[in-house]
Amino acid sequence: MSLKSCLVRDYMAGQLITFKAEDEIMDAIHELVEHRIAGAPVVDDKGDLIGMLSELDCLKVALNAGYYGDWGGPVADYMSTAVESVDAEMNIVDLAQKFLDSGYRRFPVLRNNRLVGQISRRDALRALSELAVD
Repeated sequence: MSLKSCLVRDYMAGQLITFKAEDEIMDAIHELVEHRIAGAPVVDDKGDLIGMLSELDCLKVALNAGYYGDWGGPVADYMSTAVESVDAEMNIVDLAQKFLDSGYRRFPVLRNNRLVGQISRRDALRALSELAVD
């Protein structure tokens, strides 16, 4: 098997922690810390992707707390809404290029515009590692 025939769907994480826009930001931060993840998709009631919440986004809470004494609010106030995603059928080589071009550590994975998973740089390296052993 070649690296170009490896697809995102074969290496993505399908069981995701997700948040809703109305979730309390401190609860979301606790989830990220507890599960040792650096970010998670934000979805609407239909499960459609509407944003991403990253560790970097969560640091805004510390700034608000430090400057204004405000420790909370909904995830919607902190999440990134300009979200880049990848298709489940994208090959790993194209994914690697997208990681290099963007600087992102992870992408939500869509199939027919529906969130089906998330893929990280480490997942892409796992594909490379597994092929090198074959």
